[in-house]
Amino acid sequence: MINLPNLISLVRLAVAPLAVYLVLNQVWAASFWLFVAAGLSDALDGYLARRLGARTLIGGYLDPLADKAMLLGVFVTLGWLGHLPEWLVILVGFREVVIVGGALLVHTVTGRLIMRPLMVSKINTAMQFLLAATVLCRYGYGLYWADATHLLILIVAATTLASGAAYVAAWSHRVANLEEQR
Repeated sequence: MINLPNLISLVRLAVAPLAVYLVLNQVWAASFWLFVAAGLSDALDGYLARRLGARTLIGGYLDPLADKAMLLGVFVTLGWLGHLPEWLVILVGFREVVIVGGALLVHTVTGRLIMRPLMVSKINTAMQFLLAATVLCRYGYGLYWADATHLLILIVAATTLASGAAYVAAWSHRVANLEEQR
């Protein structure tokens, strides 16, 4: 079902390659504003889905997919250009592989998967958006806060680890409960 929140997520997913293209070509101001718009649209689609009673199964999958495409695309590109530490890009990418792989595994074992983002994951996504926007702003507008950027890098690393561990724990618990019921 395509409703307004899902349409916003679809647009965010569709513009992720454009964001990567702009960053690769160092069109910094445009990539900054596109990225900020994507971050705001992420908050908007969730708000509208709740407010309008328009939550859908497809939206539960589409929204995080759009986030992952935008964030991972921009993180990898910024890492490729040397604007984010390689270790952080690898950590963020590995978390995404663990989450997607874990979701597929849980679906395979249990026969169902309900997408419900954990609070630590929401915080992680917000921190990743903030860090990437800060880096894009630096190159787009010359605004650089070294201490804040370094602190954000550490926060993103910590929330990435915590989020990945929380999903592994939650999914392990679901699978263990299923095994006990058999």
